Amino acid sequence: MNNCIELDKASLPDGSLLALYQHDGEFVLEYNGLELMSTDLTWSEQMLANLGCVDLLEGAPTRPEHPRVLIGGLGMGFTLKRVLELIGSPATVDVAELMSQVIEWNRTYLVEHNGPLLDDPRTNVILADLFDCLGEGHTYDAILIDIDDTPDALITEDNGKLYTPSFMSLLRESLNPGGCLAYWMAVPSPKLEMAIKKAGFDLTEHPAKPHQHSDETWHRIYVARLSS
Repeated sequence: MNNCIELDKASLPDGSLLALYQHDGEFVLEYNGLELMSTDLTWSEQMLANLGCVDLLEGAPTRPEHPRVLIGGLGMGFTLKRVLELIGSPATVDVAELMSQVIEWNRTYLVEHNGPLLDDPRTNVILADLFDCLGEGHTYDAILIDIDDTPDALITEDNGKLYTPSFMSLLRESLNPGGCLAYWMAVPSPKLEMAIKKAGFDLTEHPAKPHQHSDETWHRIYVARLSS
């Protein structure tokens, strides 16, 4: 990238490198030199929140008295921002983020794009693997996962557990009755579809644009609910 400034970088547990850049006023998050996300391509991340929280909208008759949402992966904060816009108060939004540097970047560099999301009283950021935030009796009305690209192109080897039967069982146990599970995928993922259906969920697939005016819809949002 021309006119690109490296702001910070961090090593993941497996030794791979995560880096934050600024380019022409936008921010770009790279993994081992490959772009993961940027502040000018946020449409599908917001769509993840829109679809996953459709029953939790402020004023909706289906809204629980106190909605609880779990987001897997903070990223650049765009899914969190949209969830907070949608669900009103009172509410609790837990965010599982493995990298302390990503949390810090949202408090510093990225605050000019998304505001002080982490200071919102509804937000609870947990420095942990999503897998470790499930179970233990904690349940949610929506679980939104944006951690990996696809089972066929894992960002890290450890992400393979996001598609296992044991992880799907944890997700089932962690959803309240009527709750919604939503996955962001970079491209269509038959393997994820199969894993979700085998776990007893009803599944719908939603093509998603990288930005609002794009003609391309290569991203996917998979929305799952427990079969009745």
